[in-house]
Amino acid sequence: MSTQEQTNTDAFTGEWTGEARRQPVLMHSVVFVAAFTLLGSLFALQEWINVHHAGYTIRPAVVFESWGLQYFLWGVTCWVLWRLFRAFIQKASVVQMFTIVLPLSLVLCMLEEMLWVVFFPQVPMNHPRMAYWHRVMFNYKDDLAESMAIFWGTFFFFRGAGYYQQYREKETVAAQLEAQLANARIAALRMQLNPHFLFNTMNSISSLMRSDLEAADAMLEQLSSLLRMTLERGEVQLIPLHDEIEFTETYLAMQDRRYAGRVSRTLSIDPDLHDALVPAMILQPIVENAYAHGLSKLDRGGQLSIDICKEGPHLKAQITNSGVGLRAGRQNASNGHGVGLTNVRNRLHLHYGENCSFSMREIDRNQVRVSISFPLQLSTNSIESMTRFGV
Repeated sequence: MSTQEQTNTDAFTGEWTGEARRQPVLMHSVVFVAAFTLLGSLFALQEWINVHHAGYTIRPAVVFESWGLQYFLWGVTCWVLWRLFRAFIQKASVVQMFTIVLPLSLVLCMLEEMLWVVFFPQVPMNHPRMAYWHRVMFNYKDDLAESMAIFWGTFFFFRGAGYYQQYREKETVAAQLEAQLANARIAALRMQLNPHFLFNTMNSISSLMRSDLEAADAMLEQLSSLLRMTLERGEVQLIPLHDEIEFTETYLAMQDRRYAGRVSRTLSIDPDLHDALVPAMILQPIVENAYAHGLSKLDRGGQLSIDICKEGPHLKAQITNSGVGLRAGRQNASNGHGVGLTNVRNRLHLHYGENCSFSMREIDRNQVRVSISFPLQLSTNSIESMTRFGV
């Protein structure tokens, strides 16, 4: 679960009340009792139609009031039982059902009939006048099967709803753990990038110290700016594209000092995408790889282009560089620069699952293009720090 993360609930999946759960909508007292009463009204309608077709004359009010009151009483009774004993209902063993719940159901059936007879002393209508207890026992025997069906049907409904709720909660916890694991992996990859980037940049500064002290000093200042940007981001995983471009341009300015006059570069960014969310530090490792395996091999005429555009519902970035091509580059892949591209590929997968792409191919013998694509998502006021995949 971005949580993004917010939880959609329905009648069963809303969190239950108590120490840490909210009550499902269906188990609100008014909703639950009203649903029971409505069910009783439907049975009343069915009985009145049957009686009418059989040729008997009976006032509809009597039928609907008697059925409605019966199911209203059961609705109140069952809701009170759930409210007071839901933990027991959920965990009761078979032995407890026979030794505790079954006797309780018989007692409740009797109490329900006692209350019902108070309101309907004229029922049964086709029998001689009977004393109160005589009428209670008469109706108790007549309605016992129906009352037991109502009680046990509701009892197992509560059990089933509880099991379903537990299942959904386990799913939610599993999704949250998966998201947390993905974020932990991304954080680890980001931590891997920082020393990797710092090591390579310090090597560049060290080489300049022998030939151009002023350029080396300027690179140190730019490196400080990059490190400040990294610290300001903290653990935020998705940042606006314009922030990522600012970071990349600062890195490119450092490379301009090292490869002065040897590389020309172009950036083409769709202006509608400046607020698009992208994984932090997603472009710099690709650009660094372009310099390490391609542009650094050229004495002059190097070209680097970065193109970012919208492609359907996705953001697509292409980084193209001239150099020695892929086959020659693979011979030097063991020098540590391959870490950057592997890192980018892994982070894309953790953020977007299968809904992203990463490819590297030769356009011709001396040009290589890295393409990445992932779902376009515009930033809101609050910058997201969670992965979307698994949430």
